[in-house]
Amino acid sequence: MPTTQQLEIQELARDFARGELRSRSAAWDEARALDGDVLEHVAELGFLGMRVPEVYGGLGFDLSTWAIAIEELAWGDAAVALTVAIHSGPVTDLLVRLGTDEQKERWLPELASGEALGAFAGSEPEAGSDLRSLATRAIREGSGWKLDGTKRWVTNGERAGVVVVLARTADEDEPSLFLVEPGAEGYEVLAQERTLGLRASETVGVKLDGLVVGPDALLGERGRGWSEARVAFDVGRIGVAAQAVGIARSAFEHATAYALERRQFDRPIGALGAIQAKLAEMARRVAGSRALVREAAEAAEASRRGQGSTGRGPDGVTARAAIAKLSSSEAATWVADEAIQVFGGYGFMRDYPVEKLLRDAKGTEIYEGTNEVMRHVIAREILRAAKRRD
Repeated sequence: MPTTQQLEIQELARDFARGELRSRSAAWDEARALDGDVLEHVAELGFLGMRVPEVYGGLGFDLSTWAIAIEELAWGDAAVALTVAIHSGPVTDLLVRLGTDEQKERWLPELASGEALGAFAGSEPEAGSDLRSLATRAIREGSGWKLDGTKRWVTNGERAGVVVVLARTADEDEPSLFLVEPGAEGYEVLAQERTLGLRASETVGVKLDGLVVGPDALLGERGRGWSEARVAFDVGRIGVAAQAVGIARSAFEHATAYALERRQFDRPIGALGAIQAKLAEMARRVAGSRALVREAAEAAEASRRGQGSTGRGPDGVTARAAIAKLSSSEAATWVADEAIQVFGGYGFMRDYPVEKLLRDAKGTEIYEGTNEVMRHVIAREILRAAKRRD
C-alpha cells in the first residue's frame, strides 16, 4: 500500500496534471512542442529533483514514489512525463551512482532545480537496442577526449544542460560514459524527429563533430559504460512502465465517461454488455500493470539497499523491470485501442482525446528497448537462473 507521503505526492502530481497538462496536451501535440512555462512549473513543484539526494537540493524520493509521480504526469500528458522521466531517471541515476564529488556538486543541484535538464545519448542510426555496436568514438585529446559520432532519438537533446553520452574508447570492449554540455563546440542538434505519438517531446538527432571534453567529463570507470548503463536502463524501463500506466488510465477514464454520456437504443452505451466487458478488461489491465510497476520499483530500491535480490535471475531487478515495461506498454496500447472502439467513429477523430493516447501508448512499446528486446531480456534471466540450478 502507498505510504502517506506517497499519497500526498500522488495528489500533488494529479492536481498539477489536471490543472496544467490535460487542457493543453492536444495543443502541444499539434504544435509538436511544449510551452516553455510547463517545465518551469514542473521544476517549481520539485518533480525534476525527485531522485536527487536532499544534500544536493533534491527531494530524495525512492523509486516507488518516483514511479507514482511519473504515472500521474503521464495521465496528464505523456510527452511531459517522458521529458521528466529521462531527466530524473537514467540521467540522475547515473550521476548519483557514478559521479565524483566534483561532478555531483557541479550537476546535481542544477538538475534538481531545473536549471539544467538532463538527456541520454545512447542509440545511433545503426545501433538501437544493440548498443554494443556503437560507432561513436572517444579519442584521447591531451588529458581529455575528442568525441565523434551521430546519435538518434535523444530526448531533451536540444534544451538539455548536460547529456550523458555513450562512446567507445580505444582498446576497450565496452564503451564509456561522458558528460557533455550541449553548448560546447562540436555539439550539433539535428532535426527533431517526426514521431507518431509523443509529438511534443523534444526528441532529436545529435552530431558530435570533434567535440572536446576534459578528463572530468568521464563518468564512472572507463570501459564500463555498457554495464553501468544497463543498471540505469532498469530505472528507465520502470519509468516507461509508469508512463504507460498513466496513458492507459487516462484512456480508460475517457472511455468510462463516454460510456455513461453516449446514448444509443434509448440508453447509455455503458448499459450494453459488450461495452461493460471492455471496461472491465481495461480496469483489469490497468490494475495489473500498476502492480507490476510498484513491484519492480520496490525490488530495485531494496536491491540498492542490499536488502533484496540482485539484478540477475527472473526475480531480479532487470527481469522485473523488463516485465513491468513489457506488460504495461502492451496494456496501454490495448486499452487505448479499445477506448477508440468505445467512442466509435468519434474515437477516430482528432477532436477527441483517445486517438492521441493510442499514438502515445505505442511509443512505450519501443523506447528504452523494444518489447521484442524485453522478451529476450526476460528469457535470458530465466535461463541464467536455470543454468545455475543445474
